[in-house]
Amino acid sequence: MRKGRGAWLGALPLLLAGCGGPEAGAPAAAARPLYFDVKGLLDQQIKQLDQAHTATLKRVSVRGSAPETVHVPAVKWADELQLFFQADINKAALRGAYAVDSARLPDGRLRRTYTRLPGHDIAPVGRLSVLSAGAAPEEITADVDQQNALFSARKHLRLDLRQGQLTTYAVQGTQKLVLFDTLRYAAAGQVQR
Repeated sequence: MRKGRGAWLGALPLLLAGCGGPEAGAPAAAARPLYFDVKGLLDQQIKQLDQAHTATLKRVSVRGSAPETVHVPAVKWADELQLFFQADINKAALRGAYAVDSARLPDGRLRRTYTRLPGHDIAPVGRLSVLSAGAAPEEITADVDQQNALFSARKHLRLDLRQGQLTTYAVQGTQKLVLFDTLRYAAAGQVQR
């Protein structure tokens, strides 16, 4: 990778984060979350990844360009996974905003889908899907929409886990600022243990 082009990789989490990250100073959640606990899972994964000093292999593409791949040996996992906190649907203001549907797959795994109900436009997550084997999640996907008078963004987030440990993570999305062209991006990471 050319040295000049790699500079934007460090700023990519800030670009992708947009609005609506984890709320500082928010009151502690109830002991048992109403919906799937994305925040709790992410906090646990960040702790594990930091303790193991894991690296990541990142692949990034912006505006349809050819993907660039870079090995990042020292990762600040709280920053790296910050964007995925946007998939948290257990905030007090979102209670009752989601319909829950469960389906048992032929292989025995369970897919639980949380879909935003009409009239709950304040909820940025349109859909959250959790595929689990037993109590352990294996795949989490979320579709996040954000919009205001100056900004609109759509993101598809994905986390893959094996035996309770994060293996890969990805985001694909678009971002549009008033008076600017739409920015399309994709980023993925593979945890290196």
